[in-house]
Amino acid sequence: MGAIIQSTSSAFPDSPMSLKDTSSRPVIWAVSAYRLTDIFRSIAPEFSAQADIHIINKGFADAVEEIQARLRHERCDVIVAAGSNGAYLRQHLALPLVLLKVGGFDLLAALTRARQVSDRIAIVTHKTAAPELSQFIQLFDLRIQERAYETADQARDCIRALAAQGIDVVVGPGLVANLADELGLHGVFLYAPDSARQAFSDAVEIARIKHVEASRHAQLDAVLQHLSDGVVAIDMQQQVLSVNPAMLRLAGSPDTPMAQWLGKPLREVLPAVRAGSVLTRGWPDLGSVEQVGQRTLVINRVPVFEQGVQTGAVLTVIDSGDVEQVTSRLRLHQQITTRHARYHLQQVAAASPRMKQLITLCETYARRSDATVLISGESGTGKELIAQGIHNASRRAAEPFLAINCGAFTESLLESELFGYEDGAFTGARRGGKAGLFESAHLGTIFLDEIGEMPLVLQTRLLRVLQEKEVMRVGGRESIPVDVRVIAATHRDLLALVGAQQFRQDLFYRLNILQVVIPPLRQRPEDLALLAVTLFDAAFKRAGLQDEARDIIKAVLPLFMSHSWPGNVRELENAAERLAIGCIALHGIPSPDDLQRLLPELHGPRLVVWEPRPPIAAALVATELKAVTRQTEKAHLQTVLSECAGNQAEAAQRLGISRATLWRKLRA
Repeated sequence: MGAIIQSTSSAFPDSPMSLKDTSSRPVIWAVSAYRLTDIFRSIAPEFSAQADIHIINKGFADAVEEIQARLRHERCDVIVAAGSNGAYLRQHLALPLVLLKVGGFDLLAALTRARQVSDRIAIVTHKTAAPELSQFIQLFDLRIQERAYETADQARDCIRALAAQGIDVVVGPGLVANLADELGLHGVFLYAPDSARQAFSDAVEIARIKHVEASRHAQLDAVLQHLSDGVVAIDMQQQVLSVNPAMLRLAGSPDTPMAQWLGKPLREVLPAVRAGSVLTRGWPDLGSVEQVGQRTLVINRVPVFEQGVQTGAVLTVIDSGDVEQVTSRLRLHQQITTRHARYHLQQVAAASPRMKQLITLCETYARRSDATVLISGESGTGKELIAQGIHNASRRAAEPFLAINCGAFTESLLESELFGYEDGAFTGARRGGKAGLFESAHLGTIFLDEIGEMPLVLQTRLLRVLQEKEVMRVGGRESIPVDVRVIAATHRDLLALVGAQQFRQDLFYRLNILQVVIPPLRQRPEDLALLAVTLFDAAFKRAGLQDEARDIIKAVLPLFMSHSWPGNVRELENAAERLAIGCIALHGIPSPDDLQRLLPELHGPRLVVWEPRPPIAAALVATELKAVTRQTEKAHLQTVLSECAGNQAEAAQRLGISRATLWRKLRA
């Protein structure tokens, strides 16, 4: 029929729009082979700022053929058409289509033009007449015949019948008006420009909403494409609606095009994964573990609802290997202590001269130097407590304190945690990379516990950090300056390890600048009573036995004073906890037999050989206990007074004593 008409306005590009164009500007095709084409052409420039409108001057099968050909290399958001032509296009095309609507004003204007020709008028519309027309005819008692048609042949037959009945004027869409003219009648076109304007406005809004939805779907699709978890969406008939590449990999079909899954039953494309009860009961089913071939998968099933009605479900599938890897890294993270040190040097039990000297030495190291500190001592002597105390007494106290056990992890994990890594440095590396502990501890302190267990390869990297004050991430090319104080700790003889070529000699001397040697508990018996009282008080308070604590301590302290404590403070703490729990069942002070049963290690052979001390007289134990009690009480008073910022009145009120009593106890 006619050719394709394009406006020469700059709003309508001469070249067709590519399918790859991602512009959100709406593209509308107005389709008509009759008189409506002229109205489309006159109205289209009014929408040049809102959309690209192309006019196709064809109808029915010719229009369908033309549109399908153009869609191979052009984009169309919405079609605008009218009457039977529009109905035909809607039936044969899968694009959104807006039909022109006949308004009351259109009818009145067309009938007015028809009455100027003759009063023998018929109106012929597609399918059904507008309700306004019937109301208008009845209201004014007009002799106007109404007819309807569905196809062009029906329209032609209808007009022939009207002509035989003496009708002079036929009002209708472009097809009807043209047929009336061909058969010798006077055809009046039904549509007005306002109808086309409204149709174009509706088409622009539909295209806008379509682009918004497409953008949302594109974003969701991008997320699904990059998820490491497999995702598949199904409808209520278990037909696959969407799937991502990770799901194809988990199913063992990484090279299968995703389109081959769409529309197929879930049991056909993934027979080992069932929808379960999520479609029948509408409840989430989370954490199901199932075997699919050689893989163990963790499957989550979640129902999907639209406006309160379930329309399907989404299944997410995770390989158990990925879960184990994440679990491993979580455990690693949990091994790394908080970014702030909790303990202070004043909290260290130091009744013995040796420990008092050690605390004084640590305070000097903290305040007067930033050099590396090497803390040596048996397991359980409190090396990290001393390290935190040094940090909190230094100028770095307000900065991070990070600690890691160098013997708790594999070489690769320890390397990535200490030095960090760049994006893509290894399989499973976090996108964007990750800062290591040295970077995270910048301006603060890093505590390397069990430094003697560090692999030789990492010792070399650590030595460079200590020498150059800079760190290079795994997979990185640039060094990052860091200002970090290093405190290392070990329970092993590092010089012996150097001799056995298990520890670098140059690293040893870099670490051993300031040395702290914590004596074992057996070498400072003066601290034992103070530690026992402190630990027992805490354990008995947790067990609800604070009223009996004093008598129980008197009963067990002689036995504690004669034990070698190979596990040091940690063993003492464990014994206090076990004894407190055991005393709950005993309902009183334990007898020698009870102690034998509750604390068998105190009666058995020594794990550490040491010089035996003579038995302590009961009077001496009592004296020591009183001294310990006084020290504990005074320490508590000092703590409360510190919390009250030195305000003795407030501290006395909190303690439930007078200011005079508080002053006297502090002076004691």
